[in-house]
Amino acid sequence: MIETIRYNDRGLVPAIIQDYLDGTVLMMAWMNRESLQKTIDTGETWFWSRSRQEFWHKGATSGHFQKVKSWRYDCDSDALLFSVEQVGDIACHKGERSCFHQDNGNVVAPPADTLSNLYQTIRDRRDNPQEGSYTCKLFAGGDNKILKKIGEEAAEVVMACKDDRGEEIANEAADLLYHTLVALAHHKVDLRQVYEVLHQRSIK
Repeated sequence: MIETIRYNDRGLVPAIIQDYLDGTVLMMAWMNRESLQKTIDTGETWFWSRSRQEFWHKGATSGHFQKVKSWRYDCDSDALLFSVEQVGDIACHKGERSCFHQDNGNVVAPPADTLSNLYQTIRDRRDNPQEGSYTCKLFAGGDNKILKKIGEEAAEVVMACKDDRGEEIANEAADLLYHTLVALAHHKVDLRQVYEVLHQRSIK
C-alpha cells in the first residue's frame, strides 16, 4: 500500500487523524514514506516535521501516544486517514482533545458523531441544570422516571415496526436512543464505554 501513495514534490502526504470510536478529527500532520513505514511497523503514529526537518513520534514527550486501529487513503491516493486510540484523550499540544478546538477564537468541543454530541449536551444538562429543560426534568425524576420512559419508547418502537412505517420507526428509535443516553448519563456510564463494547464485538 505504501507504494500506492502519491507524495507531493517534497515527498510528503497529509495525514488526518481521527478517533476510532466517535470519528472526532484530532489533528492533521505530514508524513513521508519513512514515517508512514514507521507508523505501520510500530502501530503508533510517526510524522515528519517540516520546520525541524526530522521525524517525530506522537506522544514521545507528552505520553499522549496514538495507537493505530486502521488506516486508508483517498481516491487520489494523496491523503491518508488514520483511526486511532488517543492515549490520554489529548491530541493537541495545547492540552485540548483535538487541534480543531477553536471556533471564531472560542474554545469549543470538536465535532464528533451525532450520538456523542447529543450525549455531551445531556451530560451538560445533568451538571448544569436549566429551568424548563425536559432533560433536567428526567434527571430530577431519577431512575423511576427515566426507566419508565425507556420502557414506553421501546414499546413504541415495537409497535412502529409491527406497522412497518419507516418514518415512525425512525422517530421512535430516536426517542429510545435519547432516553437511553439520559440513563447512561444518570448512572455516569460514558457513551464511549458502549462504543468500546460494540467495537470489541464487531472485531470478533
